[in-house]
Amino acid sequence: MNESLIVFVTYFVLAAFVGFEVISKVPTILHTPLMSGSNAIHGIILVGALLIAAGAHTPLSIALGFVAVLLATINVVGGFVVTDRMLEMFKARTPGGDRERQA
Repeated sequence: MNESLIVFVTYFVLAAFVGFEVISKVPTILHTPLMSGSNAIHGIILVGALLIAAGAHTPLSIALGFVAVLLATINVVGGFVVTDRMLEMFKARTPGGDRERQA
């Protein structure tokens, strides 16, 4: 049990380093398209968190599953909100100064 925990922590730390290096190299102009694409990936992560939480049996695994689902949900919703705000900047302005709304 102890050895597998060390392996999982090692994977997590390595993934954090690799993720930071990859994200820090992205040019600003590509940020909006990549954000939209990553929202789809985060949706898949949310489904995975739900599946893992559904199979939890111990109180610790239930709590960790709940936290995983909660964080994944916040990540997906926040990503779509940020993407919507960024795309709002590209809409044309009306002569009155307000942005055009298409409903």
